[in-house]
Amino acid sequence: MKSLTGKVALVAGGTRGAGRGIAMELGAAGATVYITGRTTRHEISEYGRHETIEETADLVNNLGGIGIAVQVDHLIHEQVQSLIERIEKEHGRLDILVNDIWGGEYLVDWWNTRVWEHSLEKGLRMLRLAIDTHLITSHYALPLLIKNEGGLVIEMTDGTKEYNNENYRIPMFYDLAKSSVIRIAEGLAHELEQYHCTAVSLTPGWMRSEIMLDHYGVKEENWHDAIEEEPHFVISETPRYVGRAVAALAGDPEVSRWNGLSLSSGKLAQVYGFTDLDGSQPDCWRYIVEVQDAGKQADATGYR
Repeated sequence: MKSLTGKVALVAGGTRGAGRGIAMELGAAGATVYITGRTTRHEISEYGRHETIEETADLVNNLGGIGIAVQVDHLIHEQVQSLIERIEKEHGRLDILVNDIWGGEYLVDWWNTRVWEHSLEKGLRMLRLAIDTHLITSHYALPLLIKNEGGLVIEMTDGTKEYNNENYRIPMFYDLAKSSVIRIAEGLAHELEQYHCTAVSLTPGWMRSEIMLDHYGVKEENWHDAIEEEPHFVISETPRYVGRAVAALAGDPEVSRWNGLSLSSGKLAQVYGFTDLDGSQPDCWRYIVEVQDAGKQADATGYR
C-alpha cells in the first residue's frame, strides 16, 4: 500500500463494522483519521452497543496513524458543520471522505416484510440514517475537500449496482437505502469531476462485523463455527478487507479511473493485490450470484 502520511481523512460512521476497518487501514497507511459516531465511552446511541469511537481512534493510533474521535450525529447540521470547521482549523484540508453512516440494522422488522407490513416509523428512520446523513455530510465537507485536487469520496453501501439492479432487497426501505447511496456516488462523480476529485460507491462482501459475529454467537477467532448454522458464511470477510480497498483507492494516483463506479472489496483486491487478514481474497458478490443465489451447495473454492 502507498503511504498516506500527510493525508487527512474523515470516516463518518467509524464506530464499528466497515467504518472501523476502514479507519484502521487508513491509519496503518499513515493517515490522520477523524472518526465520528454517536457512541462514546460516556454515551450510548440507540444501537445500545458497547463499541465506541474512542476505541476506533485507539486502534488507528496503534497501527501508526493519528486517530481523532469526534462525537457527531450526522443528522444534526450544526454538529456536522462544527466538525468540518474543526478539521479545516486543525489541518486546512480534507483528502478522503468516507460516508459510512448507517445505523439501520435494528430497524429492519424482518427481511421479507412487505412495505405495508413494515413499521413506517422504523422504515423512514432507516432512510434518514442511510441517505440524509450522507447528503448532510457531503454538503458541509465537500467545499473543504475540493480545495485540493485529488480528493476522494467513498459512499459505503451494501451490494454492487449490478447486483442491486437485478435483485430486489426486501424490505423496500432497505432496498431504497442501499441503492440510493450508489446513486449519490454517481451524482457526486459528476459534480466533483471539474475539481479533479473522485467519487465512488463501495460495498464489502459478507462482512464479519461485530453485529454479525454476535448474531452467530462466535468471535473472529472461531468464526468458522458459524458455518454449521449458515454454510454460505464460508465466503465472509473481515472489516479490514474493505478497509484495505479504501486505502488502495486513496493511494492510487490514477484513482479517477473509477469515478462514478460501483466497486466491491473483492473486485478491488484483484486489481490492487491486497488480501484479507488471513491472506485470502474473498470474491463475495460473484459467489453470491454463482453459488448462493443459484442454490448450489456452499463451497468457496475458487472464490477466495
